[in-house]
Amino acid sequence: MRSLHAIFLSTLLLALGACATYPNNDPLNINVVGIQPMQSQDMEVRFAVKIRVQNPNGTNINYNGVALDLDINGQPFASGVSNESGFVGRYSEAVLTVPVSVSAFSVLRQTYGLSQMQTFHNMPYVLRGKLAGGLFGTRRFVDSGQVSIPGPMTGSR
Repeated sequence: MRSLHAIFLSTLLLALGACATYPNNDPLNINVVGIQPMQSQDMEVRFAVKIRVQNPNGTNINYNGVALDLDINGQPFASGVSNESGFVGRYSEAVLTVPVSVSAFSVLRQTYGLSQMQTFHNMPYVLRGKLAGGLFGTRRFVDSGQVSIPGPMTGSR
């Protein structure tokens, strides 16, 4: 029984030591740099959201997927994923493009909420997302500001 306690204690100390050596990273700087309409299909509207990812850390950030959720005027608006992979170099930046889908119900909800404003310009947004990087490498981020939404492209595939 004593040896079992010794093994457990050793494993616990090694795990804590590994956590202590994990680098203290600064959060990523994320900015929405563009929203462009894409071809839509049936009752959904699609946009390409371009985000600038700035890495203020001394190590590269490798990622193998991106996920986004976009809220506009405090309401869920669009979500999207991309299996894009790559890296953002140390003290560097990259622009990533993620296709997002907007359901007809989200459009109706936003239209109803904007019926007083009559505009899709300078609306407050919150963008939440993550850069997938494996078990300990996933980096979550949040960005907020104001955005203008362009009209959707017409036609289908």
